[in-house]
Amino acid sequence: MQMEILNKNNYHLLGIGGIGISAIAKMLQMQGKKVTGSDASQSEITDELEKSGVKVFIGQKAENIPNDTEVVIYTVAITDDNPELKEARNKNIVCKTYPEALGELSKHMFTIAISGTHGKTTTTAMIGHILEKAMVDPTIIVGSKMMGEDGKYSNFHAGKSKYLVVEACEYKRSFLNLSPKILVITNIEADHLDYYKDLDDIKSAFEELEEKVPADGFVITENEYREISDEDIKLLVPGKHNISNAKAAIKAVEKVGVSSSDAKRFLADFKGTWRRQEYRGEKDGNIFYDDYAHHPTEIRATLSALKEKHPDRKLVAVFEPHQELRTKLLFDHFVESLKIADQVFIAPIYINKEKSDGSVTNQTLADAINKQTPASAVDNPEELMGKITPLNSNLCIAMLGAGNIYKWTKEILSD
Repeated sequence: MQMEILNKNNYHLLGIGGIGISAIAKMLQMQGKKVTGSDASQSEITDELEKSGVKVFIGQKAENIPNDTEVVIYTVAITDDNPELKEARNKNIVCKTYPEALGELSKHMFTIAISGTHGKTTTTAMIGHILEKAMVDPTIIVGSKMMGEDGKYSNFHAGKSKYLVVEACEYKRSFLNLSPKILVITNIEADHLDYYKDLDDIKSAFEELEEKVPADGFVITENEYREISDEDIKLLVPGKHNISNAKAAIKAVEKVGVSSSDAKRFLADFKGTWRRQEYRGEKDGNIFYDDYAHHPTEIRATLSALKEKHPDRKLVAVFEPHQELRTKLLFDHFVESLKIADQVFIAPIYINKEKSDGSVTNQTLADAINKQTPASAVDNPEELMGKITPLNSNLCIAMLGAGNIYKWTKEILSD
């Protein structure tokens, strides 16, 4: 299989700690390539890559790029003024984004792409799980980590078949690099409004992706899988949204020859994905869950599922807003979603590369929620536990957000 980007020997990956680009790093290394990379900060992912033999630089400097580098692959979060990207271009090294590299792989494989504002990670993992159980052995790249049969998580599985199961991200129209034979669209809502103008602009991107599906391919939307009965689907992971994800997965695998009955049977032992209603442990009689939810619809789905799963416990939501602009644009929706909980705590807003003007803070959001549901701002895990302890035990605590909130959970449970 000759591919323009992926047939070289020496690679350097910028933002290698990212959940998607780290999967490419693993794939290249498993193919015997030399792989190095860099990231702004150390993480569980960079530690895992280092243990596997990938040289990872923490902090990004021009001198990090090895002299024998043939291809640089970088996350779309990397800007043109990044010192390593500038150095690579000065040396005329081939530079491609992660979506472009993924697109190159997709061109040469039977691609099942899972897109949508919500549910795409879990649906991707479900499809991969079913196909593995059905002995199809696909290559799987997911925007989180799937739990394997050994109880360990991974965001990548190297399959031996022609099938590629891949999560298709809409941010900056990244998914238009893919060549899907089967396209799943779970849903479309307003999101990534730092890039898209409005909902119509978002819909136009999905329409462009749909146009890339060949005449002998398949596009699967809610209309295609609504007919499947909820009663027939038994899952370990709670929530009506996961029933919907399962239906999409069942319909997708039918297109490659896996029967609906087999798919339902295989899904019965699907264990979920990292930070999607992930049970993390118990402390002082309280149970903790981590969840990646950072959009109001996702928050509503997660809190509703946990209330259904633990009706005898008081539900506490600890939310880390993701990016200041998103928090502003969806402010009222966040208030409505979070008030589902019995008690809410708001962590500081996770700021990545955007500039903060301080016009909205965790205190601002907490004050708005507090008009309907008890809520307060907290700045660190110690302050959070100081406010949770007086609430007594038998709590279900949902740690929500796409940034660093999961590190709070880890710190709390390790004390």
